[in-house]
Amino acid sequence: ASKRHDVAVKLAVGRDQLLLKQDTYGYKINKEILARTDRRYELKEATLYSAFKRLEQAGCIRTYWGDETTGARRRYYSITEKGRETYASNRRDWEEAKELMENSKLSDEDLEQAAGGWKKPGKLSYNE
Repeated sequence: ASKRHDVAVKLAVGRDQLLLKQDTYGYKINKEILARTDRRYELKEATLYSAFKRLEQAGCIRTYWGDETTGARRRYYSITEKGRETYASNRRDWEEAKELMENSKLSDEDLEQAAGGWKKPGKLSYNE
């Protein structure tokens, strides 16, 4: 999966581990991402569903159609054991990188240069 999709998945799973705790559907995940980022990170539906498709192909999630008796027919997503393992590995990598950054003696300018001139944007929006 691309880096954009990794970001989408990390936000979807995130602190409260939404997808790790329960099966859910794409619209709800997208709304959770908006809420958890104070509306600063907006994913277009095509980007999110493309990420889900790649994750399913990689064996990290599975999809199924929900019951229509509760309203509109929705496609639900659930995380697989491989997805849980991948999440745990990515989480460890993230925590290690975060710790290195927090404990480094580099200035913000050095860190920006190391990141190729990247600066924190005000609002992130990824499209394919």
